[in-house]
Amino acid sequence: MSLESIEQLLLAHHINPNKVLGQNFMVEPAFYPKLCSLAHLSDSDVVLDAGAGFGLLTRYLVGKCFGVVAVEKDRQLVKVLCREFSSALNVVVVEGDVLTVSLPLFNKVIAIPPYYLSSDLVLWLLDRRVDYAVLIVQKEFAQRLVAEVGSDAYGWLTVVVGQLAKAELFDEVPKELFYPQPEVDSIILRIQPWKHKPFEVKDPAQFIQLVKWLFTQRNKKLAKALTPYLKSHFKLGKKDAEKVTLQWPFYDKRPRELTPNNFGVIADALSNY
Repeated sequence: MSLESIEQLLLAHHINPNKVLGQNFMVEPAFYPKLCSLAHLSDSDVVLDAGAGFGLLTRYLVGKCFGVVAVEKDRQLVKVLCREFSSALNVVVVEGDVLTVSLPLFNKVIAIPPYYLSSDLVLWLLDRRVDYAVLIVQKEFAQRLVAEVGSDAYGWLTVVVGQLAKAELFDEVPKELFYPQPEVDSIILRIQPWKHKPFEVKDPAQFIQLVKWLFTQRNKKLAKALTPYLKSHFKLGKKDAEKVTLQWPFYDKRPRELTPNNFGVIADALSNY
């Protein structure tokens, strides 16, 4: 599929790429075999294509697996998908937001989702325990998932995703391979849920909430960063909150210095409080 072909499709269907929906159509199918290979795709898999667009990736997947769930939010593109795959028995076209719409069962994800959806989509997928998710995403976003402790890119997503899955980066995808051309480059991201997590947490929801909070205070000492959290969530006075934080592990370290496992220890200490 060439740039000219994408432009012709847009013109033929009277579609203007929607910036709000993050519509940047990839014009290079040479990456498709790589995506399938990284997902260890087999003829027994059902694949989610989130943000299917004109169905270019979906069309490639049709002959490679048992079934494809092609999800698209743009109603005009949904009509194109329905016409394109009307005779394909192993394709289900779903209109709506992939995070909220009802979907058939799937076990793998191969997709080129809109950039704005990336973080929410990754967490949503991990909650569903897919076998593999192979995505083309914004390079800067992907680098946050594999960032080293203490680096500028290290943040709550690094910690939360790292507790749930192994994240790996592969080939870069230049911005010139999209239409309209975005301002940033992309990269192939593979996420594989751990069979055995590097550490467990007693309360996953509280763990995520706590990690998010601490990274808003990433440069403060832990004792100081946690004090307002305890005041807000446990209704403690300032002095009592300060006293509690000094009894916790790593109280003299800063959030950006803590390993993912350290955050788990802190979260479990909070669960015991």
